[in-house]
Amino acid sequence: MPIDADALHEALLRWYDAQARDLPWRTRPEPYAVWISEIMLQQTQVTTVTPYYERWMAQFPTVEALAAAPLESVLKAWQGLGYYARARNLHRAAQQVVGEHGGTLPSTVAALLKLPGIGRYTAGAIASIAFGQRAAALDGNLKRVFARLTALEEPINRPTGESALWDIAEALLPEERVGDWNQALMDLGATICISGTPRCLLCPLRGLCEAQHEGRQDEIPYKVARKPRPHYTVAAGVIWDAAREKLLIAQRPEDKMLGGLWEFPGGKCEPGESLAECLQRELREELAIEVEVGEELVVVEHGYTHFSITLHALHCTHMAGEPTPLAVADCRWVTLAELDAFPWPRTDLQIIEALKKEAS
Repeated sequence: MPIDADALHEALLRWYDAQARDLPWRTRPEPYAVWISEIMLQQTQVTTVTPYYERWMAQFPTVEALAAAPLESVLKAWQGLGYYARARNLHRAAQQVVGEHGGTLPSTVAALLKLPGIGRYTAGAIASIAFGQRAAALDGNLKRVFARLTALEEPINRPTGESALWDIAEALLPEERVGDWNQALMDLGATICISGTPRCLLCPLRGLCEAQHEGRQDEIPYKVARKPRPHYTVAAGVIWDAAREKLLIAQRPEDKMLGGLWEFPGGKCEPGESLAECLQRELREELAIEVEVGEELVVVEHGYTHFSITLHALHCTHMAGEPTPLAVADCRWVTLAELDAFPWPRTDLQIIEALKKEAS
């Protein structure tokens, strides 16, 4: 069944005009707001992003405000959204926009791609939505929509499939209202052309979709199964001073995963190593200190993109050695009440919650 691009454009844009989601970044489509929303929406649901976006825009209303803010404030504002490299890249990119572009976000895909944290999809989304450029976008929702529209046989999580989808996305671009077209596809994928069983009876493109025409809409898109994620056992030290008044926390190196965030220091257990042995070894390597390991405070299960962990947080008492940041960016003694001032990974927020509950 050949694709009727004109019919697609007319049907989808008519549906979008009537059914577009009411999203806060659509009420202020200036480039900075579009950029922030697109970065936040990477691998994150709209319902999760919305309150973060509103708080972010209140705290950093302009690219100049973001560029001037300390990185720690930026990470604190991002706390809980995950994929913290997005926040670090936003901060770096804001400084680049201010320093090299006079505070004006570039309008072309080529120029946007030179900014940290902006890839092909994000560049296309910003260029089309904020600047009206004729640029394709291809996120997870759009991949699913295009794969079904064309009954794509290639797995969409392989380079050949992704390349084919980019060709389709660019071939189907309308001459006008490209930003609305891309946003309409995003809305369609989020609300109608969903994973698993799509809501074909409600779809404005019903009758124009090859997968639906062939009755294969539940099978497409195809994906190649990924390898199981490795799992690690991790020990973290809730390290008290001798008076049990202050806790030792450490800041992760900026060039590492979760860089710039603070944590209760520790690391992965090696084969045959107990939690206490792991913790004592890690704290010697990271901070040059000796501790006495006490009772377990809490166990946290958490999954990252490429691996998962079981994190054991154990009370410890500092015994010897001046804390020195050997394999961390910084370290600091703080009170329990001061912990909330720092940006933390989600796992460590659960440790803080357990500490507060224990102290109450």
